[in-house]
Amino acid sequence: MAGMPSWDSLLSVLKVLSRRKRVPASSEGSSLRRCLSTVDLVALGVGSTLGAGVYILAGEVAKTTSGPSIVLSFLIAAVVSALAGLCYAEFGARVPLAGSAYLYSYVTVGELWAFIAGWNLLLSYVIGTASVARAWSATFDQLLGKKMGRFLGAYTTMSSVGLAEHPDAFAAGLVVLLAGLLSFGVKESTTVNKAFTTLNVLVLLFVTVSGFIKGDLSNWKLREDDLPRAAVPKAGNQSVADNMTSAFGVGGFMPYGFTGTLAGASTCFYAFVGFDCIATTGEEVRDPRRSIPVGIILSLLICFLAYFGVSAALTLMMPYYLLDTMSPLPVAFEYVGWSSAKHAVAVGSLCALTTSLLGSMFPMPRILYAMARDGLLFKPLAKVSRRQCPVVATLVSGGVAAFLALLFDLKALVDMMSIGTLLAYSLVAGCVLLLRYRPEPRAQDTPAGKVPAVQLWWDHLIQLPLHPTPRSSTTVAWALTAVAALVCAVSWVSTAGLPCLRAGGAWCIAALALPLLGILVAALLIWRQPQSRERASFTVPCLPFLPLLSITINSILMARLSAAAWLRYLLWMAIGFLIYFGYGIRHSAESRRPEESAPGEPPGSTAREVALEPCGTARCSSAPGQ
Repeated sequence: MAGMPSWDSLLSVLKVLSRRKRVPASSEGSSLRRCLSTVDLVALGVGSTLGAGVYILAGEVAKTTSGPSIVLSFLIAAVVSALAGLCYAEFGARVPLAGSAYLYSYVTVGELWAFIAGWNLLLSYVIGTASVARAWSATFDQLLGKKMGRFLGAYTTMSSVGLAEHPDAFAAGLVVLLAGLLSFGVKESTTVNKAFTTLNVLVLLFVTVSGFIKGDLSNWKLREDDLPRAAVPKAGNQSVADNMTSAFGVGGFMPYGFTGTLAGASTCFYAFVGFDCIATTGEEVRDPRRSIPVGIILSLLICFLAYFGVSAALTLMMPYYLLDTMSPLPVAFEYVGWSSAKHAVAVGSLCALTTSLLGSMFPMPRILYAMARDGLLFKPLAKVSRRQCPVVATLVSGGVAAFLALLFDLKALVDMMSIGTLLAYSLVAGCVLLLRYRPEPRAQDTPAGKVPAVQLWWDHLIQLPLHPTPRSSTTVAWALTAVAALVCAVSWVSTAGLPCLRAGGAWCIAALALPLLGILVAALLIWRQPQSRERASFTVPCLPFLPLLSITINSILMARLSAAAWLRYLLWMAIGFLIYFGYGIRHSAESRRPEESAPGEPPGSTAREVALEPCGTARCSSAPGQ
């Protein structure tokens, strides 16, 4: 009996950590201004995703990893990104509020996971903002002949570990300027974003058309003999020639083989990161249940077409082994005799960096605002201006990003940012599964008298109920937990045991095959459970396989990141847990809500009914300040 109080305390703590957000039945009470259209969201998603990487990444991946098959690498990366995009689109249709993955986790799996998702998103956006601001500064400095860099390097050199070579006041000032623009109003910010995004897309269209006009299809059909060699192949120097040829593969469309195409796809995947910023605008869109899914899907499609067109044009204009990894497009235009086109490329690059910077800064204050409004972060961050903009969160997040851009070397922090983004993607995919298999209000398991528990579960798997019940929902939750553990095993084996797998080691193959088989069994078990019949304006197809595939791929990509990145990530999470357990857990808005349901309301949290509410209600499109 002495152990009972401690057990009760543990259950009480677990109950607190898993409490779910109760979303109001109507979103009309939002203090943010509903003024964004579907076009605004598409421009925001394209601008955030289609950054300066399109001007650099294609050349680097094509030369060293994929060759002309980079177009397939971008296709594979786009499909993988679409898996996460579909999950975000469904949640955007069901829960049209500010918060993105943070909110989706809160209404589905509970407060602790929601805080982890939100803290991860803040990490991704603040590092993304600072790194893009530094890239903007470096690009502009290059156009000026690197005069700023030489001046700052001569008078303000810093030599400490982790700091940049010199303070980048230009990058910090740019972040502060855009933070001021964002705090002025959301409509004004998106208007500027649309202008720069349009210019960027027009430049990329010019690059693509030019490449197809000046390109030569023979550059996709190079023979191994066409590649540079140290000497003519003879018996005496055969190995030298082979070594030189192997640096550029074997020619053709896939010079590095299909493995090179897949390796290129894993790099190209990060070029599609950014579309999730659309999901943070749920309280500022006129018709969020329709506009958010359409915005996410269209922005991913436009970005894929842009990446596909630029990479195809680049590899058609010149042989892949001659591409410049730092400035591929200007060098390619010089190769075909259009050197003056480099000015258009420079304009497009600055436009892309500007929209990417706005795309990183736009969602950051909205995550801060949502977490502060729920009490998990400090309340002043939830203050809204007279123009219905989260002004304090905008200025604070902009100040932190400006400080990072001013002083720190951000190259080492980018991998840490990737961990946060991929984990948020995985959480949203898991939440979609739990939401779709959640029991409906008043759903109960059929009583079965005095029957052994094992027999009950077996009968439940064979004779499935017509509607989700608490037991079927629990089955899905445990199966998803098993998938998470098995995915970790697959990720570790595919990364740490890669040399053994390439050598065909039987133990390594078995260690990879068994967890994959377990994931397949768990997927089939989830598939057998009844889904909720409630529908939204958009739902993820092929459930549960697409979300589970997304979780698996995201986990493998996370496992490929360095141990140093993981250590820095764990330090960031430790800081977050100190804030949550020291402040958020006691000030959470959910802790002050009554446990019982409102009169006339079915048992269960309001979040359940709202999350499963069909679209088409009149209140979706109206809000104050419209």
